[in-house]
Amino acid sequence: MIRQPFKARTSEELVALLGAVATAVLAVIIIATLYFGREILIPIAMAILLSFVLAPLVGLLQRIRVPRAIAVVSVVILAFGLIFAMGSLLASQLTQLAGDLPRYQSTISEKIQSFRDTTAGRGTLERASGMLKDLSKELDKPKDAESSLAPSLVPSLKAPAPLSPVPVEVRQPDPGALESLRALISPLLHPLATTGIIIIFVIFILLQREDLRNRLIRLAGSYDLQRTTAALDDAAARLSRLFLIQLLLNGTFGLVIGIGLWLIGIPSAILWGILAAVLRFVPYIGAVIAAAFPLALAVAVDPSWSMLLWTLALFLVVEPVVGHVIEPMVYGHSTGLSPVAVVASATFWTALWGPIGLVLATPLTVCLVVLGRHVERLEFLDVMFGDRPALSPPEIFYQRMLAGDPTEAAEKAEEFLKERSLSSYYDEVALKGLQLAQADSERGALDQERLAKIKDAVAEFATDLSEQDDRPPPKVSATTDAEATSAVESVAEDAPYGNLPVLGKSELLPEWQSEHPVLCVAGRSLIDEAAATMLGQLSTAHGLKARVEPAEALSTANIFRLETTGVMIVCLVYLDANAPAHMRYAVRRLRRKLPQATIILGCWMKDIDVGGLERLRDGARADLVAASLGEAVKLCIELARPDQQSDIAPKPEQLSATTAA
Repeated sequence: MIRQPFKARTSEELVALLGAVATAVLAVIIIATLYFGREILIPIAMAILLSFVLAPLVGLLQRIRVPRAIAVVSVVILAFGLIFAMGSLLASQLTQLAGDLPRYQSTISEKIQSFRDTTAGRGTLERASGMLKDLSKELDKPKDAESSLAPSLVPSLKAPAPLSPVPVEVRQPDPGALESLRALISPLLHPLATTGIIIIFVIFILLQREDLRNRLIRLAGSYDLQRTTAALDDAAARLSRLFLIQLLLNGTFGLVIGIGLWLIGIPSAILWGILAAVLRFVPYIGAVIAAAFPLALAVAVDPSWSMLLWTLALFLVVEPVVGHVIEPMVYGHSTGLSPVAVVASATFWTALWGPIGLVLATPLTVCLVVLGRHVERLEFLDVMFGDRPALSPPEIFYQRMLAGDPTEAAEKAEEFLKERSLSSYYDEVALKGLQLAQADSERGALDQERLAKIKDAVAEFATDLSEQDDRPPPKVSATTDAEATSAVESVAEDAPYGNLPVLGKSELLPEWQSEHPVLCVAGRSLIDEAAATMLGQLSTAHGLKARVEPAEALSTANIFRLETTGVMIVCLVYLDANAPAHMRYAVRRLRRKLPQATIILGCWMKDIDVGGLERLRDGARADLVAASLGEAVKLCIELARPDQQSDIAPKPEQLSATTAA
């Protein structure tokens, strides 16, 4: 057997492999540290989140000339005083509820019995259960009879009665005062120690906030102090405002739920209100969990079903109002996290830190996402967990064309067209997506098969949008001068080439009323052909029917067979600026074939300036040049309209000069 020669890895591949291994090892180390160090990390995380909530209050006291140390200590004492008061209130409510639970057992039994009585007759399951019980009794009868007759038949074999054991009782000596004190204090040591650590960290974080910020700037990158400082200040302000608003909203939610349950008559309404406020920090399922306990208690307390229905109605009304009306008005429609990230983060932090991790999952992930949006080295956090699109619209368009799936791209385009025009979509999204494809083609990342797939997908995409016109979407009528000005500016932004009209056949000159007055020809590649297809569809949408020809039509053998009947404009499309000689020869061949037509050179390269466009036009000896699809369509419309002919059409002497050249 002949062994294949071993392919040596390049230095770049080895560096990439080592980087991936190092990242994986670092991730494992971080997760292990979070799990095994949770006794210390949980208090630190809670302290950081509390510092975000308390920082605005400290800043408020400092603005009224209260010294920083006094402001920090006062705010921390007030905050933890409220927390301890709520804890004691919860303990008293739990004690009262535990004492009342035995009284509710009879109510539950009566409801179960009444539920059974309301069913008409015995159900199938009950009949099957009764049958199995009867069968079991019949099977057990012989065994019982045999055991009852055995002593009378064989009296001599009766075993002697066993001796009864002597009970032994071990008594512990009465614990002394120290043992009683230890038994009382030991369950409280861990919560008190955790609370003490949180208090200390909160105080030091609030006191040393600027120093911690400077150290974070040094870790994140001190090469651009102004940008990093502004980013971190903005992140801290956003997080403080977000967490403070969440605390106020959830506290208000718990207060409304508690008052509502008290009015309904649910026992320990304060307990369920506080629990609802805390559990609402848990995304999606927090309110459901908070509602389960009062609903179960309503079933146990009320002999009828009215209390259950009122409790269910309370949660069904309050939660949607807070979640879908008040929250979007206060801080937007979301916390900046994608739904998948919320569920994943809740699962991750719960697995690491238990129930506390479930409550802290969303705030911790929000912190990571905000840092990822402002710190360049942590950008991957925003990509993984943020709600902003991971790919830009041009990248999505290019990716869908690569995958041969123009349907999804057409759906995205239709969403875009609800607010913008078709020409804006082609120039800002589709054309930029083809420019990405051109860049990949130039570096050899696309073979001919992939290029053909992109070209075919763009053709199908243009067919899907063939029913769309290029009129800007209607704007809402303005009621004030400011709104009217804003509407005018938005229309101007949407239509940078003016509101291009859709020409009817009667508006065209006689020579322009042919079947295809516009001919779109690809310059060199299949990507150029895809861009020409989009130009043809956009031109047709404006009343100038266009035909598209591939790059092979410009060859010496094919140029003479090119159908040119009724063609008035030829748009020669290039997305590659590295072929000025090819442009010149292509224009020369088209000039010989179509001496009466106007040749527009469409140079749609990325980051090309006006001077570069003019140099390409001069070098190719074209009549006009366009930097985008919208500009090319505008030139075609101006050439086709009689009132615009004299302004834009090339002069006869210029046309004869370029033809001779």
